[in-house]
Amino acid sequence: MKKILLCSDGSTFAENTYRYGAWFATNLNAAEVAEVDVLCVTDIRGQQAVSTTNLSGSIGVDASENLLNRLVELEHEKAKINHQRAKLVLQKAAQTLKAEGVDRINLLHETGFLVDCLSKFEADCDLVVLGKRGEAAEFASGHLGANLERIVRSSHKPCLVTSRQFKAIERVLVAYDGSPSSQKILQFIADSSIFTGLELHIVTVAKSTTEQTAIAQIESAKQLTQQAGFEPVCAVIEGHSEKAIANYITDQDINLLLMGAYGHSRIRHLVIGSTTAQILRSSHIPVLLFR
Repeated sequence: MKKILLCSDGSTFAENTYRYGAWFATNLNAAEVAEVDVLCVTDIRGQQAVSTTNLSGSIGVDASENLLNRLVELEHEKAKINHQRAKLVLQKAAQTLKAEGVDRINLLHETGFLVDCLSKFEADCDLVVLGKRGEAAEFASGHLGANLERIVRSSHKPCLVTSRQFKAIERVLVAYDGSPSSQKILQFIADSSIFTGLELHIVTVAKSTTEQTAIAQIESAKQLTQQAGFEPVCAVIEGHSEKAIANYITDQDINLLLMGAYGHSRIRHLVIGSTTAQILRSSHIPVLLFR
């Protein structure tokens, strides 16, 4: 692991996003601390709305021109304030990261849309880190951030979705189902030094604990991680995925969940929801997602 991309908007989730980003940066590579790019994107929707507004039909041409000029002036002033805010957000991120032992930090400010900017900045990174919710977190505590799902769906890199509260990672849970994304998780664990010395749990959720397919899956995962030097706690657990995993996290005091992201089709997600989204909404611990 050489580089981490950390996305921040300065929201209430940001402080602990920096701390989790620093934890991964200082543990992912045994040889050195990873480099961290901190990206803050200023949303341009306000400026676009003003530039395309036509009010002449409702208030007259002269009044419309005067009002539009004032709105443009206000948007210019707002842009300056947003730029200064982004600068402060990035400075705070750098301060926290340095205090947590990260020295190689790049501060990046873009104007646009985070989802559109992501592909450019994630190309040379190994991990994307972002908060579960953003600036509207206090007003939408039961929802995911507006950009989160689109970023996770579009990103080609593992995405760490951080929780509001930071807690040192000691016990890690892999939700394993034998899928290609689950295989990526096991390979990530084997290739990285971050999980060395941590308590590793692997679970497969099935309709019954005696289901042979599930037993075979968990045995395969156990063997792969044992070959990498781990002695995982493995189990087949019964029930609906999101509830069974949530209960296991609580019972075993898990600090980090690793799972595949959005395994079902977009149509299925729209109709009945997604296990990924439901777990992200309810989880009080960070979730590392793999496509």
